[in-house]
Amino acid sequence: MYLEHFGLNEPPFKITPVTDFFFSGANRGEILDALVYAITDGEGIVKISGEVGSGKTMLCRMLLEKLPTNIKAIYLANPSLSRDELLYAIADRLGLDLEGQRVSVILQNLQNDLEAKYAKGERCVVLVDEAHAMPLDTLEELRLLYNLQVGKHKLLQIVLFGQPELDEKLSQSNMRQLKDRIVHHFIILPISQKVIHTYLMFRMRAAGYKGPDNFSASAEKLIGKASHGLMRRVNILADKALLAAFVENTHTIQEHHVQAAIRDSEMTPMHKWGNRRNLGIAGGAILFAAILAGATWLMGRDHPGVPTNSQISPVAATAASSVTVALPATPAVSTPITAVAISAPSTTVTHAAAAVITESVTPPASENAKANKTAQNIKAAPEKHTTPPMISSGSLLQQRLEATHAMLSSTSKGSASIQLFYTDNAQPERMEGFLKRADKLGVLNEIYVLPIRLSGHDAYRVIFGVFPNSDTARNSIPSLPQRYREAFAPTLHLLDDSQETP
Repeated sequence: MYLEHFGLNEPPFKITPVTDFFFSGANRGEILDALVYAITDGEGIVKISGEVGSGKTMLCRMLLEKLPTNIKAIYLANPSLSRDELLYAIADRLGLDLEGQRVSVILQNLQNDLEAKYAKGERCVVLVDEAHAMPLDTLEELRLLYNLQVGKHKLLQIVLFGQPELDEKLSQSNMRQLKDRIVHHFIILPISQKVIHTYLMFRMRAAGYKGPDNFSASAEKLIGKASHGLMRRVNILADKALLAAFVENTHTIQEHHVQAAIRDSEMTPMHKWGNRRNLGIAGGAILFAAILAGATWLMGRDHPGVPTNSQISPVAATAASSVTVALPATPAVSTPITAVAISAPSTTVTHAAAAVITESVTPPASENAKANKTAQNIKAAPEKHTTPPMISSGSLLQQRLEATHAMLSSTSKGSASIQLFYTDNAQPERMEGFLKRADKLGVLNEIYVLPIRLSGHDAYRVIFGVFPNSDTARNSIPSLPQRYREAFAPTLHLLDDSQETP
């Protein structure tokens, strides 16, 4: 209806996933690259979670297009399959005619076919969309399929796309074996207010628009507030706002056009986000960009091993010009959240590395703030550093905390470091053990410890070295001690983001 009015070739804000309209900003492109890396260079089950309308299906479709030709992707759009139906569906995608065969025969044929593909250098991955709706028995069957291997090599990889309910389902005791095999976890967060403009104009120009930017700043802010940063909601509101502008015979979308779109959309409030399991964050806390793949935390061990969930946390990074992937956070508080996420696994993964871009993701405004200003208008607060209690005087931890304070006070603008990991709580005795091992490696003086607050708890960010700029820091990652390169996923950390010290 409004295409000719705006000079468009097609509707720019269709909610049906079309890969030509894939927006690589807001860390979506980096997550896509990380997914390709995880599938082509690693093993284990991968999980991608995000709220309704955050862009999971679009990401899945892009992954199908970007996978190397030697990887056979089996896309399951319907998760409501029984165990037997799942096996038939996978066999059908592989070109195997096994209809009516017993389960044992199907499994044997699947293994034979996968082994033959592996011998030719081919690999297979199962992509499950809407995995939160998959029955528990079917999820368990996926785990059994993942166990198929030849020698030490897995024959089938599995990628689960789902809403946060998937995390709740996997937290059930009878799902712990499947959960333990998830080695990469990506969380798609809503896009921030500052990205709304870029996203809107990207879609407009992808649809053929050649005029000047036509969404006013106030309209963009209102779209960000009303949509909570969810792309599907952004698309719905932008589409209706274009229609309202067309009716008024204007080419500029103003705030009252968006208000009309909001009234017409009847969107359900998203107030329950803050209660999502594994997505919560205490008010005022800031989360950071995280690892491409999992990392083993060495603080409690003399060698890499399999840590418990309380012993391992994603490696965070705050990078301005590099690429990054993010850590779980929820847009349920009124302070901005940094990043998109990958959470750390509960199994050991080595040779993981990632470059990262940090971006401010703004949560929805609280009800009390609606009449004043939106949460999207709040500038991202600096990371708050607080010194956790019970640190022994004269300990290595106390020495490195003091050295870190002195370093941050003297570094010049643009300086950078290499982040090794951060913890999800403060355990000075375990940090002391890590520092003792660093001393034995002869690198203690290169280790700096930043006290932070994470999800309402005291925690530590551990970085390595001080470099004059981000390029030097990034190029120095391969020179880290081999033990750190294998156990962690070193990423870039800009020291400009760490200037606020206790």
